[in-house]
Amino acid sequence: MAYLNQQEREALAHDLTTLNFKQAKGKLRRMDPDVKVAFLRNAQAVGEYLSRFDLFGLGTVVTLIERETETTTFTDKPGSSPIRMKAQFALDEVIVAPMPENKT
Repeated sequence: MAYLNQQEREALAHDLTTLNFKQAKGKLRRMDPDVKVAFLRNAQAVGEYLSRFDLFGLGTVVTLIERETETTTFTDKPGSSPIRMKAQFALDEVIVAPMPENKT
C-alpha cells in the first residue's frame, strides 16, 4: 500500500472536518486495515479531547480534536435551578501528519 503524499493528506483532513467524530473514526478504520488507535478521547486540556489514529499502511498519523460544550437542562418551572449539566462534543479540528518513514 502506498503512503499518502502532501495533497492526499490535505484532502483527507478536509474530508474529515465535514464529518462528525463517529463518521470520521469509521472512515479511518475502513481506510487502513492496520490502523491502531493510539489514544481515544484523551483529555490534555480543559474541554479538549484528542483521539489519535496511526495508519501504518498509509504512513500517516491522524489526530481528531473535539471540543466540549456544556448545556444546562432546567426543570419545567420557570426560574428554577438547573438540575443537570450535559456535555456535548463537536469535532473541531483534524491534524493529518506523516509518519517518520513517510518521505512523500
